[in-house]
Amino acid sequence: MIPLVTDAQKAGARVGLKSDSIVINGGKRLEGRIEVRGAKNLATKAMVAALLGDTPSLLKGVPEISDVGVVRGLLEVYGVKVTSPSPGELSFDTSRVESAHFAEIDAHAGASRIPILFCGPLLHRLGEARIPDLGGCRIGDRPIDFHLDALRQFGAVIEKGFEGIHLTAPDGLRGADIELPYPSVGATEQVLLTAVLATGTTELKNAAIEPEIMDLIAILQKMGAIISVEPNRVILIEGVERLDGYNHRALFDRNEVASWAAAALVTHGDIFVGGARQTEMMAFLNVFRKVGGAFDVQEDGIRFWHPGGDLKPVTIETDVHPGFMTDWQQPLIVALTQAHGVSIVHETVYENRFGFTEALNEMGAQIVVHKEGLPDHPRRVARRDFEQAAVITGPTELHGANIYVPDLRGGFSHLIAALSAEGQSVISNIGIISRGYEHIIDKLETLGADFVYEG
Repeated sequence: MIPLVTDAQKAGARVGLKSDSIVINGGKRLEGRIEVRGAKNLATKAMVAALLGDTPSLLKGVPEISDVGVVRGLLEVYGVKVTSPSPGELSFDTSRVESAHFAEIDAHAGASRIPILFCGPLLHRLGEARIPDLGGCRIGDRPIDFHLDALRQFGAVIEKGFEGIHLTAPDGLRGADIELPYPSVGATEQVLLTAVLATGTTELKNAAIEPEIMDLIAILQKMGAIISVEPNRVILIEGVERLDGYNHRALFDRNEVASWAAAALVTHGDIFVGGARQTEMMAFLNVFRKVGGAFDVQEDGIRFWHPGGDLKPVTIETDVHPGFMTDWQQPLIVALTQAHGVSIVHETVYENRFGFTEALNEMGAQIVVHKEGLPDHPRRVARRDFEQAAVITGPTELHGANIYVPDLRGGFSHLIAALSAEGQSVISNIGIISRGYEHIIDKLETLGADFVYEG
């Protein structure tokens, strides 16, 4: 049964959505210019990093998304004074950081998993940290074991109770030699945020090296940290006694850029994404061109459009950076339903990320999900035990449907499928999309989408 007040509705309310459902009249070309600001996956982590500074921090290019609102609420629970000097900027005064109770943390965290990243900074500031039950998109098992194991190696003592997890550091935190079993972005962030003030040196092996990680390292270096990125996914962090605040402009949101690029393909449209940069998008741009999309890199952004003619099938393997991001495959799959031939997407990062294809099939797509993957298919990325594969046969005509959004990226995929489909669609639970897409309704209006709020 769908809850009376969902986390998505709460998320939508934070950013001013008038309803949790919209009615879309499909078949209209998207055209125009939209802007992207800082990456969801960087801005929220940079906000947590402010806890480490003894002086105020200023973050620029902050997107107005519900996840930013969640982290702001959590920081304020801990006594951080958060202000907005101007649109897209947040200032953090950490001079009065204090402990918070499980109930307060849980009330603000909602569906976010961000509280786990508060642990290292809070252990340094307060000597303790608390984590409630964690939420997030239901795209597969996201265990926090990597985080907790790393924190234990730093010297944290972890106690699990009915309310959540309580962490202390009776002897302080000290540097450690840590090797991740998988180059997890979240676990890498955890180590960075903890190691910078730990006593001694930390060596992190098999680290994630996504652009958002590099941007977080740049922030920490501005604060006074000593961090070296070595070859072969090794990061060395020399602990320091104190850190100052930072002044930083967040890296643009690569996932939002890829999503709007896919929307241009799906709707035979022409979308200029202001703020996008080529360097961080190269893996996506290669695939976009192979499919048959056109793009033009300009100084202030990238233009994406459907140049006419048939789209081509491709084979994609998601992977950690510098590979093809898992967050890019979902909206691109919608475009692949219109390619002439058979496309294959191997998902190697999450084990349950093709659930959104069920709604696409109801709309007329022909997508078969192989839950054990395709082991005999030629590969570049090493197989993982839980990986899946989606086989997409196209082109197929999509028609309108009633869809309940399951997760952030899948929800955007359903949205653009409805925008390209024949007939009318009702998209519900759209608040989830607002977790990672700033001003989603305004941008749809700017691009000429035909829709209204339901009710």
